[in-house]
Amino acid sequence: MEQDNQQELLFKFSMYERQIRELQQQIEAVEKGILDLNNLNFGLDELIGGEGKEIYAPMGKGIFVRAKLISEELNVDIGDGNMVKKSIPDTKKLIEEQVKKLGQVKREMEMNLEQLGEEITGMMSSQEHSCGCGEHGECGCGHNHEECDCDDDECGCGKN
Repeated sequence: MEQDNQQELLFKFSMYERQIRELQQQIEAVEKGILDLNNLNFGLDELIGGEGKEIYAPMGKGIFVRAKLISEELNVDIGDGNMVKKSIPDTKKLIEEQVKKLGQVKREMEMNLEQLGEEITGMMSSQEHSCGCGEHGECGCGHNHEECDCDDDECGCGKN
């Protein structure tokens, strides 16, 4: 019976560990997304007043082409390949909204992570005190296990 309880406990701990790892990975991905958007926002600042200047425009991962900026109007993907024309300030606002949303998602994930930690702590605490003593190691007489000198068989501290 005790071994079954230990196996169940180990299973629960491994399940919590997996959930924690997944949440940590998701938080890292959200943090990377926030960083990328902030870098993009900073890059847009460099375009303001740059009409007619030569720039390096990214073509793909690590590939850039020299191009001449003929307009400060941007084509912005709003999802499903749909593009709309936006000014730099409007695009910056859109990015800032996305950063806020990702920040909220990150906070929710961190709260979930904290909640998992509390559940694990509660589970560990309940296991420590499965002997029937109180939460602080007190037996039925109100003493700590180490301090108990009861002669009462119903004390429950296990010393007698």
